[in-house]
Amino acid sequence: MSIRSITKQIHAVLDYPVAFALMGLPVILSLGASSPIAFWLSIIVGIAAFVLTVLTDHHLGIIRVLPYSLHLAVDGAVGLVFLIAPIAFGFTGVDAWYYWANAAAVLTVVSLHKPEELVSQTA
Repeated sequence: MSIRSITKQIHAVLDYPVAFALMGLPVILSLGASSPIAFWLSIIVGIAAFVLTVLTDHHLGIIRVLPYSLHLAVDGAVGLVFLIAPIAFGFTGVDAWYYWANAAAVLTVVSLHKPEELVSQTA
């Protein structure tokens, strides 16, 4: 049994709430005490995540022009950015923990992605 259990369909369902959370949580948590970048980075990434989800070729994509593999690559890059942002920008306290928690969540979801099985086509 594989631990890779997050399917394309599950990932798609998670995408929209995560995008909205990235836009709203900086306000709710009053991020930005250590740097204004801590506040705005999450909001900008949330907007980008929303647009990426709308454009991704999965069942909840609205304009399905981007391959799901690109979506996963972008998610992985965001996870890495969130991991290093507190160090690179000098975030402390809640600002730092917010980004490290998000990095852990994003990188976990990406690493638990279940590859789609290839469907054999017979003529």
